[in-house]
Amino acid sequence: MASTQPLFTDFNLSSHSHRRIATVNHRYHKIHSSNPSYLLSFPQICSSFSQLNTRFTCPMFKNMPLISSRKLNLKVRASVAGEEAYQDEFSWSSVILPFLFPALGGLLFGYDIGATSGATLSLQSPELSGTTWFNLSAVQLGLVVSGSLYGALFGSILVYPIADFLGRKRELLLAALLYFLGGSITAYAPGLDILLIGRVLYGLGIGLAMHGAPLYIAETCPSQIRGTLVSLKELFIVLGILLGYFVGSFQIDAVGGWRYMFGFSAPVAILMGLGVWGLPPSPRWLLLRAVQGKASLQEYKEKAIVALSKLRGRPAGDKVSEKQIEDTLVSLKSAYGSDQESEGSIFEVFQGPSLKAFVIGGGLVLFQQITGQPSVLYYAGQILQTAGFSAAADATRVSVVIGVFKLLMTSIAILKVDDLGRKPLLIGGISGITLSLLLLSAYYKFLGGFPLIAVGALLLYVGCYQISFGPISWLMVSEIFPLRTRGKGISLAVLTNFGSNALVTFAFSPLKELLGAENLFLLFGAIALLSLAFVLLYVPETKGLSLEEIENKILK
Repeated sequence: MASTQPLFTDFNLSSHSHRRIATVNHRYHKIHSSNPSYLLSFPQICSSFSQLNTRFTCPMFKNMPLISSRKLNLKVRASVAGEEAYQDEFSWSSVILPFLFPALGGLLFGYDIGATSGATLSLQSPELSGTTWFNLSAVQLGLVVSGSLYGALFGSILVYPIADFLGRKRELLLAALLYFLGGSITAYAPGLDILLIGRVLYGLGIGLAMHGAPLYIAETCPSQIRGTLVSLKELFIVLGILLGYFVGSFQIDAVGGWRYMFGFSAPVAILMGLGVWGLPPSPRWLLLRAVQGKASLQEYKEKAIVALSKLRGRPAGDKVSEKQIEDTLVSLKSAYGSDQESEGSIFEVFQGPSLKAFVIGGGLVLFQQITGQPSVLYYAGQILQTAGFSAAADATRVSVVIGVFKLLMTSIAILKVDDLGRKPLLIGGISGITLSLLLLSAYYKFLGGFPLIAVGALLLYVGCYQISFGPISWLMVSEIFPLRTRGKGISLAVLTNFGSNALVTFAFSPLKELLGAENLFLLFGAIALLSLAFVLLYVPETKGLSLEEIENKILK
C-alpha cells in the first residue's frame, strides 16, 4: 500500500507557499497511488518550487532533513537525468534510418537551391534549352526561380491546421510524393505553364518536409544526441546544395540539361518515400492523439511502446520502453490537466508557454534571414574577382568552393552542439557575423584597396552562419515548442522563415539601389547586433534536456 506521508513538509513559509505545497503533495499522491514506483522522475515537482525562495523538509530524504528548494531542484534533476540516460540507451544502427530518410527531405530542399542556378542558365540558352520558349522575360524567369519558394510558403500555411491530424510520418510521405510529382512534372514540362505548376508542387513538398523532418527527428531520437541529429539535417541541406551544383556543372553543356537538373530529384524522392514508409510513427505523436481523445488511450499507448522499442533497437514491448512511455504519458496528462481531451484552438500557439516558445523559435528563424543570409553571397563573385581569384570568373566553381566551406563549418557545429550547447554557438557565431558585415561595409566605404579583407569577411560570414543560425535555429525550433502545439508552432516558424526569406530577397535590389553596398551591409550588421541581444536575453539553453523537461522547466 502506498505511503500517505506528505512529499514535502513546510518550514516557515508564507500562506501562498503553504497552498503551493498542498497542491504538489496532492498531485504527488495522486500519481504515486496509481504508480508506487513513480518517485523522482516527476519533473513538475521541481518546477512547482522553482520560484520558492525558502527552505523545507522532505521526508523522502532522511539524510537531508532540511534543504533548500534550489538544492532539491538540482538533486531531483540529477536523478531524472540519470534515469533518462538509462532509458535512452540505444543502438546506433537503429538511430541511422529514422534520421536518414527524413533528412533526405532537407537534402531535396538544398538540391533545389543548387540545381536552379544552373537550370535557369540552361533554360534560357537558345542552343541548349531544347525548347522554342527559351526567351523568358524577367518576370517569367523570376517565377521559375521563386516558384518553389511560393509553394513552400503555401505548404507551411496549409500544414498549420492539419499537422497533428496528419502526423509526422504521413506528412513526410506526402512531402516525398510532392517532391516526386514536382520534379517529374518539371523535367517533362512541354511549356512554361506546366513548368511553373511543377515548381509550385515541388515547393509544397519543401514546406511539408521542412516542417515534418525536424519534428520527427526531434521527437524520436535519444535526447543526448538530439542536437547532433537535428543539426545534421542542416548538413544534408548543404549537401543538397552541393549536389545541385555538381549535377548542374555536369549537365550545363547538354541540350535540355535543365530537365535532368530538375528531374534528378525524382528518384531521390522515391528513396525518401520508401524509407519513411518503413519507419514507425512518432511515439510522442501517438500519445498526443490519445490524450486529445482522438484515439483509444490503451491502443495508442501500446503502439507508442512498440514504436519506441523499434526506434531504440530493443525487443518489441520491452520494459524500459514501457516505463519511458508511461513517464511521458504522465507528464503529458499533468501538463494538460482537466483540458487534456481538447485539441486546442487554432490560436493556442499565441498563448502562454506556446507564445514564449514562438517568440524564441520564430525570432531565431526571422533573424536568420534578415541578417542578410540570402543576399550576402550575391556579392561573392564580385568580391573574389576583385581579389584576383581566377575561379571567380566561373560562377559554378565559386559556388562549389563556398559550398564546401559551408559543409566544413556545419560539420564543426554538429560535432560541438551537444558538447558546448546551443547558446554558446549562437553567441559566438552571431558575434562573428556582426564583425564580418561591418568589415564588408568598411571595404565598400574606404578599404577598397584591400580585397583580401573582403574575402576574409565573406568567409567569416559564411563560417559563422553555419555554426550558429544555420543549424541551431532549426534545432531550437524543433525542441522548444510544447507537445500540444508543436505541430502548429513549427509550421508558423517555417512560414516565418520562408516569408522573411522572400521579403529579404525581394527587397534586396531596391535597398541596394537606395543605400549602396556599404550602407546595406551596415544595416545588416545593425540587425545582427540586435539579434545578438535577442539571443543573450531571450534564448535559453536546452542542451541535455528531454523535450518534456524543456516544456516543464523552461516554458513554465
